Amino acid sequence: MKRTGEKIAMLTAYDYSLARLVDGAGVDVILVGDSASNVMAGNDTTVPITLDHMIYHAQCVVNAVDRALVVVDMPFGSYQGDSKLALKSAIRIMKESGGHAVKIEGGKEIVDSIKRILTAGIPVMGHLGLTPQSVHQLGYRRQATDPVAQERLWQRALELEQTGCFALVLEHVPAELATRLSSELSVPVIGIGAGEGCDGQVRVSADLLGLTPQ
Repeated sequence: MKRTGEKIAMLTAYDYSLARLVDGAGVDVILVGDSASNVMAGNDTTVPITLDHMIYHAQCVVNAVDRALVVVDMPFGSYQGDSKLALKSAIRIMKESGGHAVKIEGGKEIVDSIKRILTAGIPVMGHLGLTPQSVHQLGYRRQATDPVAQERLWQRALELEQTGCFALVLEHVPAELATRLSSELSVPVIGIGAGEGCDGQVRVSADLLGLTPQ
């Protein structure tokens, strides 16, 4: 789709009923996001959701899907600082849920974890920019707003591509930077709050449907 210029549509789902609707609508990628922590459980951040919770939500989604690619977020605490733990967590997600790939937040600090997960034949989607699991460090502010930070993000994106990530989510960064990355990286760049120049867009379904209280 990237090579032909066709935009990639990606939406979240956490349960069987919504996943059937999303899959039936023709969405290309369904993300079983750790945003379930907010949408399903009412938490303020994504941090509290556990690996067991994510596997349960992914099982529900996979049972509903006939055609879309199902990507499952690796939750906070399931991969940081320990590549062996990361591999173990990713294997549990794939084996117990039947998902097709995992998504992991971060740059250089998680490269070893990505490499180890890839050795098991598990596809990995990266996530840079605003990384919600790091909210207590980064806040919910727009990221990479100055030239130094933009160059750092560019290098991280290139490193994730070279490490073997099959795609990259880019969240809440300047549109010009996102467009540049989309045009220069060979893997698809999926934006959220990153302008229209990305190879695709991802949205939280509850936000898209107006179900999120304002």
